[in-house]
Amino acid sequence: MLILKALVAGELHGLGISRRIQQISGGTFLVKPGSLFPALHRMEEEGWLSSFWGESENNRRAKYYRLSKSGLKQLEVDTERWGRITWAIAQALKSS
Repeated sequence: MLILKALVAGELHGLGISRRIQQISGGTFLVKPGSLFPALHRMEEEGWLSSFWGESENNRRAKYYRLSKSGLKQLEVDTERWGRITWAIAQALKSS
């Protein structure tokens, strides 16, 4: 969900996605390449992302990812589901 959210603002390469997740989570989540790249590959296979090769800000070859319409829809579904889960957990913690 955070990867999809990171790409809402526009296309990013892997390191850019990792930095964006760290930024939007207030530094709570630090995504390492060993977790990020398999997830990106799965999301691309699902059709949630598309990719292309380009040049990074330090003139190195990098794979850039962009959110597809299907990925945006999946983000909406995941966000709604996460809202229900967090509400249910909050309710459970309030009860005695």
